[in-house]
Amino acid sequence: MTRVEIWPTKGHPAVFAERLEDSSLPTVLVYGHHDVQPVDPVEEWEAAPFQPLERDGLLLGRGTADDKGHILMHLEAVRGILDAQGRLPVNLKLIAEGEEENGSEHFESLFREHLGQLAADVAVISDTGMLSRTQPALTIALRGMAYWEVRVRTSDTDLHSGVYGGAVLNPVAVLCQMLAGLHDDSGRVTVPGFYDQVRDLSGEERAELARVPFDEETFLQSVGAVAGGEAGYTLMERRTTRPTLEICGIWGGYQGEGAKTVIPARAGAKLSSRLVPDQDAAEVTRLVANHLRTTAPQGVAVEFDLIHDGRWVLTPASHPAVDAAADALTAVWGRRPSYIREGGSIPPVATIAELLDVPCVLLGVGLPEDHIHAPNERVDLGQLFRGMQTLGRLWQGYSDLGREGLRG
Repeated sequence: MTRVEIWPTKGHPAVFAERLEDSSLPTVLVYGHHDVQPVDPVEEWEAAPFQPLERDGLLLGRGTADDKGHILMHLEAVRGILDAQGRLPVNLKLIAEGEEENGSEHFESLFREHLGQLAADVAVISDTGMLSRTQPALTIALRGMAYWEVRVRTSDTDLHSGVYGGAVLNPVAVLCQMLAGLHDDSGRVTVPGFYDQVRDLSGEERAELARVPFDEETFLQSVGAVAGGEAGYTLMERRTTRPTLEICGIWGGYQGEGAKTVIPARAGAKLSSRLVPDQDAAEVTRLVANHLRTTAPQGVAVEFDLIHDGRWVLTPASHPAVDAAADALTAVWGRRPSYIREGGSIPPVATIAELLDVPCVLLGVGLPEDHIHAPNERVDLGQLFRGMQTLGRLWQGYSDLGREGLRG
C-alpha cells in the first residue's frame, strides 16, 4: 500500500491504508477489524491464545478467523497481484477499526471525520462466513445488536444467611426469576411490544432460506450444543431472521474457594438482543428496561444500562457488485454461492452504506466450526487461500465493470 496511517479515536485507533493506481479506475473500500473478543477461559485453549498453533490445515489463535485472518487474506491477495502484474486493477482502500467487538462506538464519528478519504464506488466487508468448505456463500443480511447490563439490589449490605435467611429477598434469586421470565415455554420473548416492529418473512423468503444447504444436526454437533429457541421456525430461520434476547453472563454472591454464608446485596447480568428489520435498538432498549423494572418485586432497586447497539443490514442480492462476487466465488469453488442471512452483527456496514451511498458486498470465508469468540478459535488455511484467489478475480471483475457499472 502506498499510504498507511493510524487514525486515533476516543477509544481504540483504526488503521487506514490505500493504493490508488488511476483515477479512472473504480475504487474499492475494504473493511475489517483488528480488535478481538476476550480469551477467557484461558485454560480451555490448546496453546496460548496469542501464540498461533498450526495443525491439520488449521491456524488456532484468537482473531485468526474474526477478523485478522480476513485482513491477512486481503493483504496477501494484494501482494500476489502486485507480484504477478505490478499494479492493481482497481484503486484499493482498507480500514481496520479497533472497536467492532464493542459495538464500534466511535466508528461513525471517525468515518464522518475522514469521509473524503474513504470515498469509494463499492465496499467489501470480509467479516462473515460460508456454509461449508464446499459450499461458498455471500451474506445479504445481518442482524442488529443491543447489549445491556442489568443490576438489582435488595439490601444496603451483604447479610448473614443465618440471621437474615428466610426473612429478606435474595437478589440472585430475584434476578434469576426476572431473567427466566423473559421467555415463555415456546421460546418466545415475553417483553410486551418486542415483536411489534419485526418485519415478517414472506412465503418466498422462507422458501429461499429452506433451499440453502444446511444440516441442522451437523451444525449443532460441531459445537456440542442442544437445539432451542422460538417455536414455529426452522433452526436456520431462528439463527438468522428472528430477533433474540439472550443472557450472556450473570453474577452475584461469593465466588471464591470454600464457603461464605452471606446473602449478597446485589446481583447482575449481561443481556444481548439480536435485532431484525424493522426493529429499532432504542425502542427495544426502552421496552426491555421497562419490562425488567415492572417484573421486579416491590422495593427492589433495578439499574439498566445500554452498553452498545448497532443497526441491522439488508443488502440487495441482485446488484452488479454482488453478481461479480458470485462469479469470482464460482470460478474458485466450482459452484454458485448461496445467498445467506447471518445472525451476527457488524454495525459499521450500515454506516458505510449510508454515508458513502455505495453497495456493500459481504464476502467472508469463515466456517461454522471456527469457534469464533470461543476458546481455540481457528481459521481453515485452505479457506484463506481460496479467498485470496477469489479477491484477485473480484478486483478484475470490478475493473471490467468500471465506475458506472458498479452503480447498478
